[in-house]
Amino acid sequence: MRYVITCKDRPGNLTVRMENRPAHVEFLKAHLDNMLCAGPTLNSDGNPSGSVLIMDFDSLADAETWAAKDPYAIAGLFESVSITAWKKVFPEAE
Repeated sequence: MRYVITCKDRPGNLTVRMENRPAHVEFLKAHLDNMLCAGPTLNSDGNPSGSVLIMDFDSLADAETWAAKDPYAIAGLFESVSITAWKKVFPEAE
């Protein structure tokens, strides 16, 4: 099942994001088999303000467990995290 993981950074935590970015990127690289896409959301200044990932896991529990292990989450970067099941429709599913 595919899941959209939407994370919103705590205000004023750009330093926390940047300090933990190398570990976060390595964490993502270790899970490329589960990843459809990933990237930061940006505020009006063009700075990262959160993250959106579309991932493939066997269950919501697996997605939640994985998201909790993200170095950003461990560092307390996120104000909120939502995980929602998602179905690809366009372009037409493979």
